[in-house]
Amino acid sequence: MTRYDDLPYRTCVGMMLINRDGLVFIGRRAGGPEHVDPEHVWQMPQGGVDNGEDYWKAARRELYEETNARSVEKLAEFPDWLVYDIPRTIAGRAWKGRYRGQKQKWYAVRFTGKDSEINVVSPAGHKPEFTEWRWEPMKNLPDLVVPFKRPVYERVVAEFSRFA
Repeated sequence: MTRYDDLPYRTCVGMMLINRDGLVFIGRRAGGPEHVDPEHVWQMPQGGVDNGEDYWKAARRELYEETNARSVEKLAEFPDWLVYDIPRTIAGRAWKGRYRGQKQKWYAVRFTGKDSEINVVSPAGHKPEFTEWRWEPMKNLPDLVVPFKRPVYERVVAEFSRFA
């Protein structure tokens, strides 16, 4: 088994979906080993990038797979990759023990559709990753996510706050 410190980061994308009122989509995770407590189970859509896949295309695909939303306009791309480590205590259970965390490319997008377009229960024929969702003020996001992702969320909120 590979030592935790030698594990690579999983390449991912994240989407901050912002509605016309400046509120952000946040979904309650359906499950996973990263749930460290019942309070910090919310997150924005995010997911892995397939080999050779364009990052923006991957972000749109992940958003659609997780939320069913397609009515979006790209507002901005975070200028850097953001990285987080998962706790060592769950590293063997998350992603089949192949990664120590994620490196993420984040995008801010404006949701231009109607709320009825969003469907987290049966999104795009994909296995649901969220059990419920809501629009949340951007400033609240870091306090809703699992603590080990909080620094990433703080940077994303700071970078994209101009769109709230």
